[in-house]
Amino acid sequence: MSKALHQIIVKQATLPILTRSAGEAGAAARFPINRIFCVGRNYREHALEMGGDPDREPPFFFTKPADAIVDTSGGSASTCVVPYPPMTSSLHFEGELVVAIGKGGLRIPESEAEGHIFGYAVGCDLTRRDLQAEAKKKGRPWDAAKGFDHSGPCGSIVPKEEADISPSTILNLTINGKLRQETALDKMVWNIPETISYLSTLFSLKPGDLIFTGTPAGVGEVKQDDVVSIACGDLPPCNFVIGPPE
Repeated sequence: MSKALHQIIVKQATLPILTRSAGEAGAAARFPINRIFCVGRNYREHALEMGGDPDREPPFFFTKPADAIVDTSGGSASTCVVPYPPMTSSLHFEGELVVAIGKGGLRIPESEAEGHIFGYAVGCDLTRRDLQAEAKKKGRPWDAAKGFDHSGPCGSIVPKEEADISPSTILNLTINGKLRQETALDKMVWNIPETISYLSTLFSLKPGDLIFTGTPAGVGEVKQDDVVSIACGDLPPCNFVIGPPE
């Protein structure tokens, strides 16, 4: 084996695990990220604004690489800078609840899906909307539009036993303090157990997988210096600022 190969080091993407007893500052445990799955158009009003069919069809999924995650757990938005990505002039925000899988499985029944959840977090599916529109028009994959570097800002993961998440929990997103997205989680087309169950018919889920569960209506563009803040119930918020282009 060559000396150069011995020098290759791949860093494992992780997110902090926040327990109520330890608090943010004491969250030394990290959640290793295996894969990132994202649910497309999982809120009826967002499906409409994107020109989709809001009827309840089987969910569809796309992915991001694990290292697209940006750990926003540092506190205020000013401490987490997400660079404006190259090759786009239309960067869009999509605030989402994120589910962290702790127990793997294939063809998981809906009634057992809860047992496979480790915890929850709040994240943002950043999207190069112009590249996505071009890919849709030409029938091409969305990888360049969805899976670019730094495209998955996400806060700390709270174990499910300590997270107050229910169908009535409110998810919202603000840009520079102005409310842009807001919904109750019960507005999902496919709820969390249904999503996990269906996804597990397509892939054998593994510990470390993350599921971005979809975004509500109100998606829009972000510019350099915009401050993005996403909240969902009592979960740690996802706060970041859009930095200069890479």
